[in-house]
Order: sequence, then C-alpha cells, then structure tokens
Amino acid sequence: MAQRYGGDFSPKSGAPKPASAPAAHPYHGKTRTRAGGRVNFLFLAPFPLLITAFMSDPVGLATDLAAFGLLVLAAWLTREGLKAEDAYHARKIARRPAIPRKIFGSVLTGAGLFVAGITPGGSLIVPVIFGVLGLVLHGFAFGLDPLTDKGMEGIDAFQQDRVARAVTEAEKHLSAMRDAILRAGDRNLLARVEAFQTTARDMFRTVEDDPRDLTAARKFLVVYLMGARDATVKFADIYARSRDAQARADYEALLTDLEQNFAARTREMLLDDKSDLDVEIELLRERLQREGLRPDSGE
Repeated sequence: MAQRYGGDFSPKSGAPKPASAPAAHPYHGKTRTRAGGRVNFLFLAPFPLLITAFMSDPVGLATDLAAFGLLVLAAWLTREGLKAEDAYHARKIARRPAIPRKIFGSVLTGAGLFVAGITPGGSLIVPVIFGVLGLVLHGFAFGLDPLTDKGMEGIDAFQQDRVARAVTEAEKHLSAMRDAILRAGDRNLLARVEAFQTTARDMFRTVEDDPRDLTAARKFLVVYLMGARDATVKFADIYARSRDAQARADYEALLTDLEQNFAARTREMLLDDKSDLDVEIELLRERLQREGLRPDSGE
C-alpha cells in the first residue's frame, strides 16, 4: 500500500507546524563601550616620565613621579567614568553617578601636566599653559559626566527609587556571574552567561518602564539572580580545576531554565501591562458614554 510522504516541508492537511521563535542575536541589547582605545592611551602616555624621573636630580625625580601618579590616576578615573556613563545610558531610569569621575579625571590631567611642566628656576607660565590645555582637551575628548537623573520626571520618586535600587543590586549579581565564569576559561560558557544576562536585562527594562511590575519581578531580581551568582561561582571553581563534563552540562541546563523562566515572566508582565491599558481605555469609553458625549457626525 502506498504511503504518502510526510516530511517537514511537504504539504499537509490540518494546522501547520508552529515555527519556533528565532534565536536572539548574540549582540542583542549590547552597545560598544567607549572605555577602550583612547583611555588605554592615557595609561601609556605618562610612562616617559618614569624614564626622565630616574635621570634627574632628587627634585626632578619627585616632580616626575608625582606627575606620573596624577596622570595614571586621571586615566583610571576617566575609564571608570566612561563605564558609569555607559551604564547610565543603558538604563531608562538611572541616577546620575555619585562621583563625577570624568570631571575629576580632567582636573587631575591638568594637574599632572602642570607638575610635569615645572622646571627648577623656570617660569610658571609654561606649566600653567600645559595644565589648562590638558584640562580643556580632556574635557572635549571625553565629555562631562551625566549631571542629572534620568527617567524620573513626573513619576513617583519613591517607586522609582525602589526600582533603581533593585536593578542596581541585580546588575551587581550579573557582573559577579560574568567575573566568575571568566575563571572557567571557556568562551562558549561566557557567551551562554552573556545570553542569560541579555534576557535578565530585558526584565530590568520592563520593570523600569512600569515600576508596578517590581513586586512580581522581585523574586527574580533578588532570589534567583543571587542563586545564579552563587551557582556560577561554585561551578567556575570546579570546572577550572577538573573540566568536569557533567558539571558543565548541569550548569548549562540551569542557565537554560533561568533564561526560559525570566523570558516567560517578562512576557507575562508585558501582557499584564496591555491588560491594564485595555481596562483604562474601556473605563474612559464608559465615562464618555455616561457623559452623553458622541463624536460629531460632521456637517
């Protein structure tokens, strides 16, 4: 008896097989960090001062070493300021950085160049010019720190503070996970952790859009992420020593479960937000009908 071919791509009667959701792009939700090449150059630029320092008299030695220290500290503050600014722009609701690191970096750059330009018995005009140019050019190159809070206008400040604190703590757990998995020395595992971080941050953004979702998401942001962090730390220590295949499989299964549950909870919160909107629209329509308002038929 002839049997009809029934492959995946052959025509069939009945409902079609549902297509699976496309996998997220590995760079989804990521932006290029600015704490890179230019900032690294700031760390390299002061090193000639170490050479001249040990070829000078004691006063020159102290001056060059002091300038070197100021410039390296300025470079470090600038890099940390750029990281803080990237985190500020990545979030819809954020407080301004508590310490204006880039501004301090500009000031220390100017101070370092001022000290480097001092010569025994020389005029202070040249060091002052160096210092002012360093401060101004650093400010133009790297900009100022964010000086205002973002996304808090016209919204309940108490609720936004709760959301900001919860998201900040959750971000710390994600950073700890990434730092721990780096010890495992496996790029595929790092990519899996980063994919989970992207899913978790989708939930963060959803909560920031509607702070009422914080209650439903708090267990995920606190309990589950803390457990994921602790599991990642323990796994990284074990895997770095033994390369245990079973431990790796169990850990990847855990990441998959976490990713699916975070995504499902985020979808539920979005559906709840849509339901709330539908209710508001329906209530407004009913109120308009009670008021006897009707759209003009047009004349």
